[in-house]
Amino acid sequence: MAEPRGRTALRGSIPKGARGSAKPRPELAEPEVVRDPTAPRRVVDHVLARQRALYSLFNGGALSSEFCDADPYLLKAAKNHGEPAPSPCPVCKNPDFVHVTYVYGDELGPYSGRIRATDELAPMATKFGSFNVYVVEVCARCSWNYLITTYVLGDGVPRKALPTPRDLLN
Repeated sequence: MAEPRGRTALRGSIPKGARGSAKPRPELAEPEVVRDPTAPRRVVDHVLARQRALYSLFNGGALSSEFCDADPYLLKAAKNHGEPAPSPCPVCKNPDFVHVTYVYGDELGPYSGRIRATDELAPMATKFGSFNVYVVEVCARCSWNYLITTYVLGDGVPRKALPTPRDLLN
């Protein structure tokens, strides 16, 4: 009979009190020097790519279905959580054009990927070391959507991820 490779984890084969194959704790990153945690840094503005997409759309280089294809969940998010945009929709001129803001980051734990209002970002920036903010413009009428800007907020002090609450559904 061939010997099994590596360690086997048979019930009772690890002595009581021994850690077995416990994973080592990940080290936190070095702190980043941040003067103002609420000021956006590492800003990426996608205005030129947006203008190119609109030019392609209006001058026959693309179909409207290539750009006006918002996911149903994004349209629901825009309807319920969108904040008014400063200008109307560039495609259909709808005045009810909105921005939806998403936050992502390891420190946010189970709350990463959630929609946040713009006024919620400043308090979050002082509670977390670093998280990414994505702002998407969405039109509910024609389904135009485009990522317009991304940036990083936070005080630069790395922290452990938030724990998952027991009542949070998977």
